[in-house]
Amino acid sequence: MRYNERELLSLSRQPAEKAAEVLMRAPKKGSALKKRLVKLVVNFLFYFRTDEAEPIGALLLEHCSISQEEGKYFPFVSFLEEPERKYFFECDTEEQCLEWVEVLQRASYEFMRSSLVFYRNEILKMTGKDPLEQYGISGEARFQLGARKV
Repeated sequence: MRYNERELLSLSRQPAEKAAEVLMRAPKKGSALKKRLVKLVVNFLFYFRTDEAEPIGALLLEHCSISQEEGKYFPFVSFLEEPERKYFFECDTEEQCLEWVEVLQRASYEFMRSSLVFYRNEILKMTGKDPLEQYGISGEARFQLGARKV
């Protein structure tokens, strides 16, 4: 997937849903843990050197798995197409680790789409009205239960 660098830079400057300084290890062999500012904006996880304003990288949190290693304060992000490509993040506490795992799992487009479809159906059951109808998008495939991402 290609990204416009200026748009990514602009997105990285938006308010974060969650941000913290953590130790991070990239998937490169022999990579050491390094202190990074990690910032979640929508479904991008930006990482910065702690003394710089521009990100040194970004992870699009789609088609990935967010997990925690058993008994460690390490959530990690691995990508389904490249399971060996894992990014590790060391948190200060188990609580902080669990918070990151939860927020990262909710960040994907697919999670947001599934939530929208679920709540749309719940509102439809309760009121008998489709809440998306007023926007003229109720018939779009991406908003249907069981629809695939386009």
